[in-house]
Amino acid sequence: MSYFAVHYTYSTDQARLDEVRPQHRAFLGQQPNLVASGPLLGTSPGRALLVFRAQSADDLAAQLDQDPFRVAGLIVEREILGWHPVLGVFADDAAS
Repeated sequence: MSYFAVHYTYSTDQARLDEVRPQHRAFLGQQPNLVASGPLLGTSPGRALLVFRAQSADDLAAQLDQDPFRVAGLIVEREILGWHPVLGVFADDAAS
């Protein structure tokens, strides 16, 4: 499996984001291939970085289409990029 970096850009509808966030986080927490996830600080509109292991970008996109934020229309932009770490804690795992 390969690493993928996912960038989310969120809607500016803060009330709706707050309402759906518990379901969004529960969904992400149930994904066995999620490596890390969290908001990018100081961004407006809000953004997040998620790192996954997956067979392909298409497989990951299909998986993330079920994210409650996506279903509710709260992700206004999603970018999925292959990522090849060469240094740091992920590098050894990426080589295998």
